[in-house]
Amino acid sequence: MKIKVIMPITSDVFNEEIHREFRGYAGAGVEFDVENLDYGPASIESEYDEALAVPDILNKVKKAAEEGFDGVIIDCFGDPGVKAAREVVDIPVCGGFEPAILLAAGLGQHLGIVTVLPNVVSMLEDLAKKLGLASKLVSIRYVDIPVLELVDRSKLEDALYQQSLEAILKDGAHVLILGCTGMMGMAKNLHDRLKAEGYDVPVIDPAFAAMKMIESYIAMGVKHSRLTYMVPPDKPRKWWD
Repeated sequence: MKIKVIMPITSDVFNEEIHREFRGYAGAGVEFDVENLDYGPASIESEYDEALAVPDILNKVKKAAEEGFDGVIIDCFGDPGVKAAREVVDIPVCGGFEPAILLAAGLGQHLGIVTVLPNVVSMLEDLAKKLGLASKLVSIRYVDIPVLELVDRSKLEDALYQQSLEAILKDGAHVLILGCTGMMGMAKNLHDRLKAEGYDVPVIDPAFAAMKMIESYIAMGVKHSRLTYMVPPDKPRKWWD
């Protein structure tokens, strides 16, 4: 089983941690390769950033399919380019949001997301609506730390803990989802700190969820429906290579 992990940003600040964490997430016999964008934003924190990232994401997804990868993870909680990618390749593709929230929905009644900045809140609300899960999403809070500054893990852990407590106590969240794949490796410690305070709630790592979902699709021999993700009509298109 070969999986391509596409980092939909030009920055490589997370690459070492990504290799380490995904090695722990992947099942036995799973090979994976991590690739950054050649052009696009240094990080994704807005609709504008996402739009700039999508052209090269699609280039990388098509290349992965041509090179014989069995599935692709677009490693971003905003799922940039996921639906477009599903139209152009015959292997399963997922981002971080869909696997995480679908998994979380099976673990509790009220879902809460703790993300990076206020800029992305409306984007996440839209994604929840498209998946039909807006009624279960009772909280979206943010740590107010830009993506490229998430490398300060001590600061991030404390901010996640405070915002998670607020989500539980003030918003009624029963399950928490880390709202950025750059928060990898934070879920277990966060769960343990919350449990020590009397709140035994699941904390979902979106990168971990994405790996397990894509592994399941591949193992089951399925890909996304061609009745939903139809092949785009044949026509001239200007493209970046």
